[in-house]
Amino acid sequence: MHVEGLRQGCYSCDQQAAPTLPPREDVVHTDHWRIAHAFNSTLPGWLVVLPTRHVLSFTDLSAAAADEMGGLVRRMSAALEQVTGCVKTYLMQFSEAEGFSHLHLHLVPRLPDQPHDARGPAVFSFMAADEGQWLPETRRDEVALALRAAFAEA
Repeated sequence: MHVEGLRQGCYSCDQQAAPTLPPREDVVHTDHWRIAHAFNSTLPGWLVVLPTRHVLSFTDLSAAAADEMGGLVRRMSAALEQVTGCVKTYLMQFSEAEGFSHLHLHLVPRLPDQPHDARGPAVFSFMAADEGQWLPETRRDEVALALRAAFAEA
């Protein structure tokens, strides 16, 4: 299925083009952005903020998408604080991994008891190559639904 503004074969675009998505892949959805729970994380609440069209950099965003991003990140950060008990959120963007050049931002809760060696850029230690370590889909769906409800109140 071809959808205008999406690139077939791009993981993020293929997810965006799906007729329905589970909560973990569609925590919040606007005209310009979709927020998903990271599939390869061991940390509940590790989110990925994705443009709803295929772009590779911030300069490719429409003015409306860029303007919407700040409020979306602020509200979802408040939802993460409520749901996970985090003391702050990290916002990171690289979009360099093979097959994941579609612009995406990582919005990650920093928990109060998070080990010092897993803070700042070392938070990526919560990403696992071994699929057996990933949060189960059911847990990601639970977190997604709780975040969706908290976001609606933020």
